[in-house]
Amino acid sequence: MDSISHQLEQRRTAARAGGGQHRSDNQHKRGKLTARERVELLLDEGSFEEFDMFVSHRCTDFSMQDKRVPGDGVVTGWGTINGRQMYVFSQDFTVFGGSLSETHAQKICKIMDMAVQNGAPIIGLNDSGGARIQEGVASLAGYAEVFQRNIMASGVVPQISVIMGPCAGGAVYSPAMTDFIFMVRDTSYMFVTGPDVVKTVTNEVISAEELGGAKTHTSKSSVADGAFENDIVALTEVRRLMDFLPLCNREKSPFRPFFDDVDRVEMSLDTIVPANPNLPYDMKEVIIKLADEGDVFELQAEFARNIITAFIRLEGSTVGVVANQPMVLAGCLDIDSSRKAARFVRFCDAFEIPIVTLVDVPGFLPGTTQEYGGIIKHGAKLLFAYGEATVPKVTVITRKAYGGAYDVMASKHLRGDFNYAWPSAQIAVMGAKGAVEILYRSELDDEAFVAARTDEYEERFANPFIAAERGFIDEVILPHSTRQRVCRALSSLRNKKISNPSKKHDNIPL
Repeated sequence: MDSISHQLEQRRTAARAGGGQHRSDNQHKRGKLTARERVELLLDEGSFEEFDMFVSHRCTDFSMQDKRVPGDGVVTGWGTINGRQMYVFSQDFTVFGGSLSETHAQKICKIMDMAVQNGAPIIGLNDSGGARIQEGVASLAGYAEVFQRNIMASGVVPQISVIMGPCAGGAVYSPAMTDFIFMVRDTSYMFVTGPDVVKTVTNEVISAEELGGAKTHTSKSSVADGAFENDIVALTEVRRLMDFLPLCNREKSPFRPFFDDVDRVEMSLDTIVPANPNLPYDMKEVIIKLADEGDVFELQAEFARNIITAFIRLEGSTVGVVANQPMVLAGCLDIDSSRKAARFVRFCDAFEIPIVTLVDVPGFLPGTTQEYGGIIKHGAKLLFAYGEATVPKVTVITRKAYGGAYDVMASKHLRGDFNYAWPSAQIAVMGAKGAVEILYRSELDDEAFVAARTDEYEERFANPFIAAERGFIDEVILPHSTRQRVCRALSSLRNKKISNPSKKHDNIPL
């Protein structure tokens, strides 16, 4: 028995060594942790249970039979984050550059199947050079097997990807199908084709960082939901995010004890909206003052900044927030903000997370760039997402709600459950000046007449009461009471049950 135990420990030691001390040291020199260090940091101490530690590849081409490493470049298993079960895979760049082989893919697929079966999130720590060239089509088949499981797991369990090194070619599509992608600045990148191929095909000279670095994907492409300074911060923030999310679509989001007063009033909100309707204010301040202890986890903060998507807690339970940001493009909806918000709304709906919408939107952004880019269809994505959602929906109109954008932003007509408005709300087809220019276009030369008609239009529509009279607004509330009213609304909706017509699936305007 002692000899067998000794042999087992030797094999475990060899597997834990990965590609060897020299390659692990190189990881550290690049500012990166090793695959196992990442898992240990992500999960609760001592909770990790590893699968398939001794699995190795089966390739015999290119003398690969002499280069077998236990684990085959990926660490897989399960553990806990703050006591809640998670399934994890962590690619090991020290073994064949973390490249994906047939057996490497099988290890990942195994834990993905278990995650769906047992109702627990999947967290992928990606650090891979891509497909293992020596295995050819077997490696490509492995990627496709992973992709299929990403698709089957979508909307069943949360899927999180953390890009902690290179991610190129077919390797980018698995993260792209997960719910959230996070990157590490300066050490991670994603692209379908690398700088060398780009130069050969298009004659463009570009660095890997410019082509697919964290800044590119958080501010331009919207591929990534956030970027962090180093591996440690990234993994710590993933732990924080998981505290907001349910384990699967069969469970509610976790409840966290809170020490904030549900009836807390914020008198500063009574004066946050400027008297001049053309002046901006920071909607993030409203969100912070609404949330339990001001705790906010924002997603895609650097992309489409004219709309905010974030998780907060109200009375200890997770809530998704979508809010127009008047500080950027006056809070207009455009192509990027519509796509960003629509995806977030659909995630919340898939996992039964209530949605609070804070509205200050003067309309859709005009211009040929938007029209040629398909603002009609992209705007319809957000409209579709809100209308399809069956979770509790509470809307607060803080100032402008003009035109079609009023309809899109979780209006009563899209099955909004509670629709509130501040006294500063202006609900109309358009602003007073534009409306008068259309209604009285033959009399625009008479400045006194135009001014009088503008004042008349503002008096009639630059308030929430016409909408309230028709029942489109449930109540006009004082800004300082917003937290109390939203909390009470969500509390009353805890047992909400509503379903959409039976169908195979919808056909959202992609």
